[in-house]
Amino acid sequence: MSRIGLFVPSSNTTIEPEFYRALPPHVTLHVARLYLTQIATDSIENVVRDIEVQARNLASADVDVIVLGATAPSFLKGLGYDLEVTQRIERASGKPATTTSTALVKALGMLGISRVALGAAYDDRVNGIAKEFLEASGIEVVHAKGLGMVDNLAVGRLDDNSALELAREIDRPDAEAIVLACTNWKTMGVIEQLEQELGKPVLSTTQVSIWAALQMIGETDAIHGYGKLLRDI
Repeated sequence: MSRIGLFVPSSNTTIEPEFYRALPPHVTLHVARLYLTQIATDSIENVVRDIEVQARNLASADVDVIVLGATAPSFLKGLGYDLEVTQRIERASGKPATTTSTALVKALGMLGISRVALGAAYDDRVNGIAKEFLEASGIEVVHAKGLGMVDNLAVGRLDDNSALELAREIDRPDAEAIVLACTNWKTMGVIEQLEQELGKPVLSTTQVSIWAALQMIGETDAIHGYGKLLRDI
């Protein structure tokens, strides 16, 4: 039995059920919440303010790995910020760790993707920071659009159709993949459909977080129904 420790923003109501549905039965999930209600830069920055204390608490469940399952808090300050946060978690917990943003860049690299279309739940300011982070990481963003949302609870109430429709809208011929950003936005249920329709990989920030965690604990069995990334794990 393996254990994944997951940090989630306190108002996130989506990532846990999406993780549970995809994880193999012999891998369990153990979650800690970090306070956040608004997807705004000041609120996002405060999410990791006491990450060391929370990391020690989560590590006491004897988890094998810790994932910061929050997209914006792991790219907020640009290139390298995700690695800085990871190091803080690892030093405090003694456990290997990663973040959603780190996982996204690694997954794109593993798939050999260098040009993406970016869709997100965020407003223009936060979506712009996401775009800058990807481009600083060597990923060209050929088109980007957000839903303009700030209330994180409202994001969690959206159904899968919002991700389906935005992905179709942002797709461009020169985009090698679609990226859907925000772990509180329901995306997992439409990835397979979108890949079949668009003929290219679709990566969501919840999906890449699951992929990274499984990679770190040595799980290599294919997981079907959630796109190429997890199927070819």
